[in-house]
Amino acid sequence: MRHSRPHSPVRLMAVGLLAASLALTACGAGSRTGAATATKVACDFTNPASATTINVLAYNSSAVDPFSNTMVASCTHDNVTVKHDPIDFAGQLEKTTATLAGDSGTYDVVETYTYAIPDLASRGKLAPLDDLYAKNKDKYALGDLDPNTLKSMTYDGKLYGLPMQSQLLVMAYRKDLFDKNGLTPPTTFEELRTDAKKLQEAEGMKYPVALPLLSTADLDTAFAAALGSQDSAFFVNPDTKKPNFTQEPTAKALEQLKSLLPYMDPQVTTFDQPKVQQQLYNGKAAVAVMFSGRMNDLVQQKNTKLYDKFGFAAPPAVFEGGKAYSTVSTDGWSIPFNTKVDKDLLFEVIGASVSQEASQASVPAAFPARTTVDQSASPYAAATKDSLAKGPTKEIQPYVPAVSEAIRPVLANYMAGKIDVGEAQSQMQAAAEKVMAAQK
Repeated sequence: MRHSRPHSPVRLMAVGLLAASLALTACGAGSRTGAATATKVACDFTNPASATTINVLAYNSSAVDPFSNTMVASCTHDNVTVKHDPIDFAGQLEKTTATLAGDSGTYDVVETYTYAIPDLASRGKLAPLDDLYAKNKDKYALGDLDPNTLKSMTYDGKLYGLPMQSQLLVMAYRKDLFDKNGLTPPTTFEELRTDAKKLQEAEGMKYPVALPLLSTADLDTAFAAALGSQDSAFFVNPDTKKPNFTQEPTAKALEQLKSLLPYMDPQVTTFDQPKVQQQLYNGKAAVAVMFSGRMNDLVQQKNTKLYDKFGFAAPPAVFEGGKAYSTVSTDGWSIPFNTKVDKDLLFEVIGASVSQEASQASVPAAFPARTTVDQSASPYAAATKDSLAKGPTKEIQPYVPAVSEAIRPVLANYMAGKIDVGEAQSQMQAAAEKVMAAQK
């Protein structure tokens, strides 16, 4: 897994399938905030001798836009022009693959994610940032960044991304309906089923639960969260490199996910996060689990007449005493290996975008990586912090995207009732073993 390692077919496939396998990190994809959110901060670089354009690749979302907009507004001066064109998440991932494919790329700063870092870094597609971080640590108070977010941007002991904000699974629920029916936010899947049944009976709500279980993107995220809730977070044993899908926690995770189907729309395996949001917007669902980057949208009056009816909490555990049904993904800025722009200049630009002032201005749209930010204005920050504290250990390995892609069709067939638990486990194990064999 060193930079000089030849490109195996599976490793190339993993990048080509980033849009699918990394969809779990597209936490706020589709939600946009305008450039009016841009906050001017100090961006004091050494002015280059000639006109320099810095092209930034980052998808538009309510959680990411404050950082990219601030970067453009603050660092475009003197001989530097920072450009960021609007793009959705799928488009960003396609362009990421393209710009990193050759010796010369189109972009000089790319947004990266917890799951993308190991694969891209192991193939030498990103520039290590350790020396630049040390050089600028005091200037931008980078020591205030959460150490866990820095760790999630690290591979093989080297830093490959400067974290801006994190996204975690958070539960949103209709506080008015819960209060009316004497319910409290569920802390286990059993309580979630009980609450859902009560809402079906008392409120006539056919499908009170909504989860993003899109079979081409989100389903493996849900499975990983259910597996991790049992404190068995890893798809593959990191020491032996053998997949773990024949073990009992996999069977329990599958069964528990399927146990929620009677309380969800029959088309749930076509639901991405925007569709889940819509279920809450129009009052068809009363409880949902989504990434935190989606939460601020729920309390905007322009989006729904129910904007003041939502409460937020950490997701329930699959079983009592377990970890929360959660996962964390950190978004950060990386510098491509093939940029022709001076890397010292680029680091100054990304450092400014995650400064204290810029990070503070991102609240409540984002959950910043900077620990010194006051998040009291955020209606969901407490729930996000609770989710982080209660969540499972993260599996961060280069092979995770490819394994996720391989098992997703099996998960879809299981949820559709086409195969039973045992067959699902067997097929998942075989698919993952094939991926791991190609990694060697």
